[in-house]
Amino acid sequence: MPRKKQVRSEDTKRDILAAAGKLFAVRGYDAVSMREIAKEAGCSHTTIYIYFEDKEALLNELSMPSLLKLKENFGEVFQHERENPQNALKQISQLFIRFCLLNRNMYRIFFEVKAERVDEDSPEMEINQIRNQLFGLLMQVVRDCTGLMEGSERLLAYTRIYFYMLHGMVGTYQYSEETAEELMQRLADTFDEGFEVLLLGFREKTKSDH
Repeated sequence: MPRKKQVRSEDTKRDILAAAGKLFAVRGYDAVSMREIAKEAGCSHTTIYIYFEDKEALLNELSMPSLLKLKENFGEVFQHERENPQNALKQISQLFIRFCLLNRNMYRIFFEVKAERVDEDSPEMEINQIRNQLFGLLMQVVRDCTGLMEGSERLLAYTRIYFYMLHGMVGTYQYSEETAEELMQRLADTFDEGFEVLLLGFREKTKSDH
């Protein structure tokens, strides 16, 4: 009996997460209530609180596995390409775009809901800690590519601008009927050109100001 109860419990939790992901993707995080998630998951509005304290807890558990995997992939590139930062930046950028295109219904949930400033040292929510760590890895590669000083306002600004570009690339194809792989195959060269042009602009701007 205990084993069957545990399986049912795991199934219920999985159903709640699936329901939350579906409703968040279609209607947005703020518009969805815990009661609606419970109804979609086929459980009572009291049962859902046995598994998740609130929507923030749901957001964390729904998002963290994917974001942690992305961080692991970023870290691997960062380590393998330390001697070639421009190649590292290109690979990390491609990883980010592919990740978002594979998660087109959820990527704004993963990166934007309940987000705090990227330069916040100690965000309270776990999801914001991992978001800021991802941004920090991107900033390290931008630093290595530009020679800007660690902790400088310009480095933070340039990394923000670079991040805006990545989001713009993803947003352009959010509703495309092409698969992520089809888009990457067709547009990889264009994306790479965009990375290089923006990086060149950063370098020229930095040079002209000295």
